[in-house]
Amino acid sequence: MAKELKPRGEMDPRWQWRLDHIYATEQDYEQAFQEAKREIEALKGYQGRVAQDPKAPIVASDRLSCLLDRMAAYALMHKDEDGGDPARQARAAKFESLTVAAASAGAFLSPELLSLPVEQLENLAADPDFADYSEMLRLLIRQKPHTLPADQEQLLAAAGEVLNTPHDVFSMFNNVDLPLPVIRDEAGNEVQLTHGNFGPFLRSKDRSVRKAAFEGMHQTFRNFGATMTAAYAGAVKGAVFAARARHYASARQASLSPLEIPESVYDNLLDAVEGALPALAEYLKIRREKLGVEELHLYDLYVPIIGDYEMKMTYPEAFELVCEGLAPLGEDYIAKLREGYKDGWIDVYENKAKRSGAYSWGCYGVHPYVLLNHSDDLGGAMTLAHELGHSMHTYYSNLNQPYAKSNYSLFVAEVASTCNEVLLMRHLMKKHADDPKAAAFLCNQLLEEFRTTVFRQTMFAAFEKESHAMLERGEALTDEALSGMYYALNQKYYGAACVVDQLVDAEWMRIPHFYSNFYVYQYATGFSAAVAIAARILNEGESAVKDYKKFLSAGCSVPPIEALRYAGVDMEKPDAVRDALKVFAQTVEDLKRLV
Repeated sequence: MAKELKPRGEMDPRWQWRLDHIYATEQDYEQAFQEAKREIEALKGYQGRVAQDPKAPIVASDRLSCLLDRMAAYALMHKDEDGGDPARQARAAKFESLTVAAASAGAFLSPELLSLPVEQLENLAADPDFADYSEMLRLLIRQKPHTLPADQEQLLAAAGEVLNTPHDVFSMFNNVDLPLPVIRDEAGNEVQLTHGNFGPFLRSKDRSVRKAAFEGMHQTFRNFGATMTAAYAGAVKGAVFAARARHYASARQASLSPLEIPESVYDNLLDAVEGALPALAEYLKIRREKLGVEELHLYDLYVPIIGDYEMKMTYPEAFELVCEGLAPLGEDYIAKLREGYKDGWIDVYENKAKRSGAYSWGCYGVHPYVLLNHSDDLGGAMTLAHELGHSMHTYYSNLNQPYAKSNYSLFVAEVASTCNEVLLMRHLMKKHADDPKAAAFLCNQLLEEFRTTVFRQTMFAAFEKESHAMLERGEALTDEALSGMYYALNQKYYGAACVVDQLVDAEWMRIPHFYSNFYVYQYATGFSAAVAIAARILNEGESAVKDYKKFLSAGCSVPPIEALRYAGVDMEKPDAVRDALKVFAQTVEDLKRLV
């Protein structure tokens, strides 16, 4: 019988986070709520008067945003502790209503600022007494050529709900209406295929189960090819429409330009990864041999190939292991981790109605927090290292930047977390170098991270680039065209060592990230940057660590590409991705030797 989860109140408080570090009492939170309402009313008073004194409404908006961030952390993390508690639900709902009011109250600010002469905005950004807001103003100026007259902006904003319809259609179909089949599990029992068990079935040692899951999922989407094509084509058309309305050359430029990411970064990624496909083929050949199959199919790519090996450890043991692995980052870094371990930064174990998964969150002026649902294995340790990477990025950024410059870009959001994972994996590989089975297990873990995060996400990025370019060239986005293009990409990436099963041509239909235009490439660039930074830390020591902490401390005080240069990584050149892929190729050779 499955072990029943304990209610929150019965859990050991030693392993729970301390949200009273944000607000000591409920009364303090309620006082903040009333203060936020007053700040919202004060902000409304600047509408129509920004030209008279631009500084005042900017400061007022920033003050309100900082206050709301702190309240969000308190209200929503309380709900994540126990989502079934009506009081926590009510607090979160009441706060979300407040944020809607705040967004409405401040909607005038950007349009009114953009109506000012560029020279006036530039002088404001250059004012040393207003330096906290220099980056916000610089980015605002960059967006001025792509900002429409006020009535057109209102019309485009109103169209936002309509433009989001393809995503809503996909979500409802994928999460509610998708008629997945019943398949047989390893014991021969009939089991309903779901999104939740699809991954475990693909990792099954029983090949017939893997095959049935793969075919069941993709055949279902194939049966609805016309519907899914219409939904995705609507999303692409919406992206192209919005890009053209804002005078961008392409939908891709419209997605990358606000983040200050040159399109060459995207293209360099595609070129570098495609150049490393022979190394991927070598890895897949090892996989085929270890599985003992004559032909490797796409449904064979996720099953573990180093069988009967596990790394079990308790949470305290996992934390000590993480500290060992991250020791190259310096005593101050480890000391801060230990402070978080004992002082209520981390919510460790699953309890009844607790939010699933893991994340790092926090607010300016208070230490970061980590939510876990810890498992006593290597996966639990890697998740801990990952989330602590996010937390330390936030810690250093908040420590060294004013609030207005503390939030780092999505482009670099996964670098610190992945760097921690790579450092921990490197430590483990060195620690277990004399144990061939452990070493092979770890090599395979790292290679799978590369395959799924770099190769697979880059293939997705290639699909997105071409699908949008097809529409921009005036070509029709049909099921045949999109599925044919996606199948050809799989043939390019996997065909040298795999049988590329025809049904994979429907896989693009089930990828949610395709409805967030040009997002997936950041997984691959972030992973590549993290591998390069970790290698530099291990090879160069203190000087590289100093550079890395400068990156962690940068927040959004500089563009994300420039922040990565602080850590010695230039993503505008292909070197970082190529160097990371050299690590992949060397690890393939190591695995080949070990097995």
